Amino acid sequence: MPSSKLKPAFTQQVVTLPIGSIVPQKTISTEVRKNATYKRIRTSLEHIGLIEPLVVFPRNPNDYLLLDGHVRLDILKETGATEVQAIFATDDEAYTYNKRVNHIPPVAEHFMILKALSSGVSEERIAQVLNVDVSAIRQKRKLLDGICPETVEILRNSDVCAGTFGILKKMKPIRQIEAAEHMHATGTFSIMFAKALLEVTRPEFLLEEPPKRKIEATSAAAQAMLEQETESLIRDMKAVENSYGMDMLTLSIACGYVERLIGNSRVERHLDKHHSDIAVELRSLLSQVKPERI
Repeated sequence: MPSSKLKPAFTQQVVTLPIGSIVPQKTISTEVRKNATYKRIRTSLEHIGLIEPLVVFPRNPNDYLLLDGHVRLDILKETGATEVQAIFATDDEAYTYNKRVNHIPPVAEHFMILKALSSGVSEERIAQVLNVDVSAIRQKRKLLDGICPETVEILRNSDVCAGTFGILKKMKPIRQIEAAEHMHATGTFSIMFAKALLEVTRPEFLLEEPPKRKIEATSAAAQAMLEQETESLIRDMKAVENSYGMDMLTLSIACGYVERLIGNSRVERHLDKHHSDIAVELRSLLSQVKPERI
């Protein structure tokens, strides 16, 4: 078979277009102009300029449909700009582009700030560009102080807030790694979950003596049992995570087969007549797994 080439979704060249030739698909409301994200982008444009080009679809000469960058375009119009850099999309839909947009996780943001600081950029300058307080930049700079490298690697691409890292810092490195693995296995990175892990951590794995707990185990044996059950639960969740993809694939194939089987009117009548209980269960299964087809 001849090999087929994938069609690129965007051109590689960045072009400069008149702002008047770009047609947005939505209007930026007054409420949007008041939110923090809009103000942060505006400040960044004022101090650094446009970093990411707009994405447009060329419909006709001097007529370009805007697919991504509505906030940036709105700000540039307000500032009186007449031209803007853009790239061309090969299709007039924004899904392909936005599907590839990734938000920066906190760990990556921390390293980016360290890189900027090492390059001679001051904390005040970074805060000014991002439209945040200097204290927020300092907090991000110190985010991983006291966190072992193995834990950082586990949580590198996860959306972990600063408060969660603050709780992990109360644990010794070996327990930090265990807690990070628990979070990664369950996909839960909240402060509440981190506090729960801290509560069931044995004192020898803590950097400081834990405060008096409001709810204590009635005995050392009960406390040990609670820790054992927690660890067992986490192991079970990790096992489920490892097999989840294959299980879902098997379930999807099986349901597809059952759906086609029941779709045969003769088979359906036979089941309803001689095995009504099985027919009810099969329909119930399909309604739960593939409700859009029932």
